[in-house]
Amino acid sequence: MTGSTTAVADDARPGGRPASGTAQDTAYDPFARPTGWSHSRGLLFGEMLVFGLLSLTAAFVLSYDAVVLAANPAAVLSCDVSTVLSCGTVAQSWQAQVFGFPNAFLGLVAEPVVITTAVAALGGTRFPRWFLFAAQCVYFLGVVFAYWLFYQSMVVIGALCPWCLLITVSTTLVFASLLHWNVLEDNLYLPRGAQARLLGFVRSGAYGYLVAAWLVGLAALVVLRYGPALLA
Repeated sequence: MTGSTTAVADDARPGGRPASGTAQDTAYDPFARPTGWSHSRGLLFGEMLVFGLLSLTAAFVLSYDAVVLAANPAAVLSCDVSTVLSCGTVAQSWQAQVFGFPNAFLGLVAEPVVITTAVAALGGTRFPRWFLFAAQCVYFLGVVFAYWLFYQSMVVIGALCPWCLLITVSTTLVFASLLHWNVLEDNLYLPRGAQARLLGFVRSGAYGYLVAAWLVGLAALVVLRYGPALLA
């Protein structure tokens, strides 16, 4: 998806160029912020809010299941659909408690921060540049952890947890939406050349297609790995 572009004031975007009122204003500006619905505050932080809520819901369910299994290791969970789609199998592996407690507890702590940030931004709050850069870095660690767990489930454990898959997808989309916004607002402290190229990539609409292709690729990996066994 593409949007028109416009120059914004210096105080609206760090490193931006002020409008001079000359004929040069009509020339292409690689640092001009794209406008339009696909680049809007409402859409990007709205996505963060929705997927943050989904991740929080999944974390709550997984935390509850962890308590159930702690009391009765033989319990059958509602998401034990098949030998492959089995929350119980995943939950009883060591990977489910990397830090000595259920991984889902991390989601109960982290996702409310995401949700609060999204709600505040939707309400018009403009966060400092350093805050959104730090949020991007911290959430990157969350994405790395989520994909490490995805790899462990796919390759090592040999079973998939539907709620964990939801967290992987939701975490990906929250990260993507936050990155989209931070590129638009020049919050990543990138060299000027790198910022211009990345902004051009976002402006072209290719970024949205890349995110969509990534999710399709994840689904394809699961289907190719397990196929009919998913429901067997």
